Amino acid sequence: MDQLLRNIAVPRSLVADAASFGGRASGDCLTGDLLLAEAAAPRMLRPGEPSVVIARDCSGRLVIPRLAEAHCHLDKCHTVGRLGPVGGDLHAAIAAQASDKARWTANDLRDRAGRGLEELYLAGCGAVRTHVDWDRDALEEGHAPLAWEVLGELAAAWRGRIVLQRAALIALDDLADRAAAETAARLIAESPGGVFGVFLFDQAAKRERLRLAFDLAAAYGLMLDFHVDEGLCDGLDGLAAIADLATTTRFTRPIVCGHACSLANLDGAALRDTIERVSAAGIGVVSLPATNLYLQDRCDGTPQRRGITRIRELAAAGVPLAIGSDNVQDAFCPLGSHDPLAALGLAALAAQLDPPYGAWLPAVTTAARRMIGLPPLFVDEAAAGDLLLTEARHTAALLAGQGHRSGWSAQWGLGGAAPETIPS
Repeated sequence: MDQLLRNIAVPRSLVADAASFGGRASGDCLTGDLLLAEAAAPRMLRPGEPSVVIARDCSGRLVIPRLAEAHCHLDKCHTVGRLGPVGGDLHAAIAAQASDKARWTANDLRDRAGRGLEELYLAGCGAVRTHVDWDRDALEEGHAPLAWEVLGELAAAWRGRIVLQRAALIALDDLADRAAAETAARLIAESPGGVFGVFLFDQAAKRERLRLAFDLAAAYGLMLDFHVDEGLCDGLDGLAAIADLATTTRFTRPIVCGHACSLANLDGAALRDTIERVSAAGIGVVSLPATNLYLQDRCDGTPQRRGITRIRELAAAGVPLAIGSDNVQDAFCPLGSHDPLAALGLAALAAQLDPPYGAWLPAVTTAARRMIGLPPLFVDEAAAGDLLLTEARHTAALLAGQGHRSGWSAQWGLGGAAPETIPS
C-alpha cells in the first residue's frame, strides 16, 4: 500500500533529479511529505495533490539511502581483545596482527567477520568492500586463503541484504613471481565480487610490479584497489605512480586508492600536480580517519600531525572521494566501529570539515558505491526497502550519531539500535 511520510527532510546531495523529486529547499535538504508509491519512484507530494495512503508524521526526520562501506577488514576485526598489549606504527601493527593468524580457523573467521557484517547491516549498509589478506603462502601454493573462502560463504549468506565484495590484499613484493600472481588473479576473477588489491608502500621495483597488477587486472576484467602511501615519511610516491600507470595503460575498470596519507607532506605546486594526475586518471580515494589517526605520526609524546589524506583538496579538485571505517578493534585500530557515518563524523573533526554536511554524505553513499563499481543509489531512484528513516533532524545530527542509534520504532523495521527500513 502507498505510504506518506509527512514532514520529511532529504539531503539534496542524495537526490538525482531535484526538479522531479519536488519539496521545499531548506538548508542542505529538501523538505515535504515523501510519497512511497508501489508503482512509482519515491518523491515529495505535490501541493494540492490528493493522496489516499497510510500516513505518518515524521517531525522533520531525515531519509537517506542505504550506506556504502568502501573499505574495511572483516578478516581482522574484533581481535584486539586477544592480542595483548599492542601499539606502535603501521609496521608494528602488521607484525602484531600477523602473530594472530595462527588463530584464524574457519569458525573463528566466520564468527568475527559475521559479527562485523551484522554491525554493518545494523548501521544501514547495503554495500560493503572488505579487504582480505592474500599472503605469500597462498600465492606460492596457488590457492585462495581460508579467510577468502569464509568471506565468500558469508557473502552468499548475506545476499539480498548486503552486497559484499572481497578485495585481495597482496603485498607488492609478492608480485615478483609472475606465475603465482597470475594464478591469484584467476582465482580472484572466479570469485563473485572479487577485486585485485595491492599493498604499496616503499618497496623496490615499484613501477614494474605495479604494471603487472594493471596487466593482470585488465586481462581478467578486475577492478583495482590499492593500500597506498600509508605513512608520513618522505619519498612515498605510490599514488602518483598509480595515476601515471592508469593514464598510460588506459585502464578502464574502477581504481580505488586507500589511505594516501603522504599527500599531507605535499603543498603548493607539488600537491596540485599530484592531485591533478589523480583526477585525470579517474582514480577514487578513500580516506580512513580512524586507523590513520591512531597509527600515523607516532612519537614519544602527543602526535602533532593528523595523518589523514588531503580530503578537502581532493574534493575541491573533483576527485571521487569516500570515507571508510577501515580496521575495527584490531592491531591497526583498537577502537572504531563498522559504521560509515561514524567514520565520516570523525573525518569531519580531523579534517575540519564545516557544516552543513549534506555535501559530504555522498562519501558514504552514492560516491562510495560508484567507487566500488556499483550504480549510485539516490533517494528518488531507490526502492523503498533501500531507504533509511533516521532520527536526525539535520545532517550534523546524522554525523554526530543521533541519526541511527536511538528512538527506533519496531513497527518501522529493524528496531533496537538500528536504522529503520521503510517497508515496501
